[in-house]
Amino acid sequence: MDRKERIQDLECPLIQYSQENEFQSKEKCSDIMVEVKKQLELAGPLIMVNLFIYSLQVISVMFVGHLGELALSGASMATSFASVTGFSLLTGMGSALDTFCGQSYGAKQYHMLGIHLQGAMLVLLLVTFPMACIWANAGCILKFLGQDPEISSEAGFYARYMVPSIFAYALLQCHVRFLQSQNNVFPMMLSAGITTLLHVLTCWFLVFKSGLGSKGAALANAVSYWINLLFLAIYVRVSQSCKKTWKGFSKESLRDLPKFLKLAVPSAVMICLEIWSFEMMVLVSGLLPNPKLETSVLSITLNTSSMAYMIPIGLGNAVSIRISNELVAGRPYAARLAARIVLLMVSMEGILAAIIMILGRNIWGYCYSAEEKVVKYVGQMLLFIAGSHFLDGIQSVLSGGARGCGWQKIGAMLNLAAYYLLGLPIGILLAFVYHI
Repeated sequence: MDRKERIQDLECPLIQYSQENEFQSKEKCSDIMVEVKKQLELAGPLIMVNLFIYSLQVISVMFVGHLGELALSGASMATSFASVTGFSLLTGMGSALDTFCGQSYGAKQYHMLGIHLQGAMLVLLLVTFPMACIWANAGCILKFLGQDPEISSEAGFYARYMVPSIFAYALLQCHVRFLQSQNNVFPMMLSAGITTLLHVLTCWFLVFKSGLGSKGAALANAVSYWINLLFLAIYVRVSQSCKKTWKGFSKESLRDLPKFLKLAVPSAVMICLEIWSFEMMVLVSGLLPNPKLETSVLSITLNTSSMAYMIPIGLGNAVSIRISNELVAGRPYAARLAARIVLLMVSMEGILAAIIMILGRNIWGYCYSAEEKVVKYVGQMLLFIAGSHFLDGIQSVLSGGARGCGWQKIGAMLNLAAYYLLGLPIGILLAFVYHI
């Protein structure tokens, strides 16, 4: 080292404060804006996808509600039963693809996304067969659990006609997770939107014009799920955007089945524990005085809450993908930033949704029923739902973060403690005390 270089070293400060720290500060502000944009671009379509898919069941129940109180109670009970014994489990197991596909995409192992998709489809299809048997005997099961005989019989017919939908739903969940893991969300939104529009026409025809009544609404669910699945399946296999991630069917997917199950089971437990706590309240309502009114009203309020809940679920799915992509790419700072930003976003949404529920509480019930006592009771229940929506939204985003990190076991244990050791017993106690 010559004399000139030594002088430069001595004159150079050990820690450069101003310029470097100013650059880091500007970089953080830039990172925040970029992350907010990514979250909105990803979460917006995912929110619409979840809302469209969930609204299929809600629209069916709305049509059935205009057939009478018994028909509405039976459809509501059957929908909750199907969610507890089928849809929630498939949603949970399918969410394991958030981790597998998200991390494979972040690691640029694009061909592995198709391998994971095939394994998930096989596992979920195998699971649907025992579920179909349970749905076919839903009426007897509900009577055995002490539900009102009339409501149980009506629910049994409705659930039996919903059986074809469970197979389509299983495959649909796999395709949705596969596409969202590679940030390919607009085709899903378009497909789900078209399906929902067609579902309104299908319900109207099968419920009122075909003479099937409530059974027609159940069949409409199956038709719409299969249409949505067909759209996405064709897109995955012909689109250039999936050329790297879908290479056709391969035996390699069979080797990854134990690995998939190892994560799919705790994923299912985590999601099921969350969903069951809501749906079980509908089943418990059948044990209260005036079960037709209680079941109808609670189902309407939970459907309303669940529709609003699609926004936090969409945000949770978005942050799951962002975290899984960034962690595998070696950018933990970006993953932490994504989690912080989405928590702020879901908090703002929770406050706004609660305000809307409170202001519209005396109107919403007319979408489901013309009975004044039902509408009035729905308005009272929405006051309670508005308060719980804020906390549920934060929990959904945290669950998404757990899926992105592969921490499903931790999420399952926390959901067990929050919903069942604390939340559900308190809710049941308050329900019975209120009606004494």
